Amino acid sequence: MLRPLYILIFRLSGWKIEGDFPSQTKKYVVAVAPHTSNWDFPLGVMARSILRREDAHFLGKHSLFKSPFGWFFRWLGGYPVDRSSSHDVVQQVVDIFNAHEDFILALAPEGTRKKVDKLRTGFYYIAKGAGVPIVPVGFDFSKKRIVIGDPMLPTDHFDRDMDLLLSFYRKMKGKNPELGL
Repeated sequence: MLRPLYILIFRLSGWKIEGDFPSQTKKYVVAVAPHTSNWDFPLGVMARSILRREDAHFLGKHSLFKSPFGWFFRWLGGYPVDRSSSHDVVQQVVDIFNAHEDFILALAPEGTRKKVDKLRTGFYYIAKGAGVPIVPVGFDFSKKRIVIGDPMLPTDHFDRDMDLLLSFYRKMKGKNPELGL
């Protein structure tokens, strides 16, 4: 419904999308990085609509889903996550994947907008546990582009897989590059 407006905003602001999501794959994890700004979320929502992937869901900290705006984040496809204690979030999300024929989940592997030295691993183990690929997506504010990488099925070689993902993300400059990987 808002797609024409989002296309106009992208054109006027100079943003572009490079690549596309796999059209034949019904389930996958979209791992978006670097996550350095509150602008990442609206940018992602607009890109999701432009690419006609409004069915993509996301994980967000549980406090976003409280009143008065909780309904809005659920309407956008959000699932609240409480990371304050061990709730086996990975298995919960794997169960969600297994309960759906089609399911796309976007999340930020850093888990925060603050500076991190490494990616959190939950996204990787969600994809591995659900048997679905990871589609890396980079927000490159320096060149005003969103880059969609090739799908990668997690293997039994965690370090090699993470190195491949990190080599993709390190080419991207977040809105606040000093907070990036």
